[in-house]
Amino acid sequence: MSESRMEPMRHELLSDVAAQATIIIKEHGIESDVAEQAGVAIADHLAEHWGGQLINFPKDYLFKLAERDLQIYNEFTGHNHGDLSRKYRMTVRGIYKLIARVHKREVDRRQHRLFS
Repeated sequence: MSESRMEPMRHELLSDVAAQATIIIKEHGIESDVAEQAGVAIADHLAEHWGGQLINFPKDYLFKLAERDLQIYNEFTGHNHGDLSRKYRMTVRGIYKLIARVHKREVDRRQHRLFS
């Protein structure tokens, strides 16, 4: 085997984690060599602590949906149900339900803070 084929190869997922961590750390103003070391350390941690496990990453659909719902709620003026329904490809009835649901969630969240 050639020397290059004998070099240790990292699993694609771990390589991607290390690379993405490096990019994010650099974006926060950390020097490239330190960022790269941190990225590799994160990938090493995942390999050591989770290696051999079958892991299924969720697509986080509900989180994305909640973000979209909050965005629609924040754009709501009280009279723009039709505009929002067209913009987000929903029915007007769906917009009414979404606004009511998010409003209830926001009221519950604020009240929870008052008593906790």
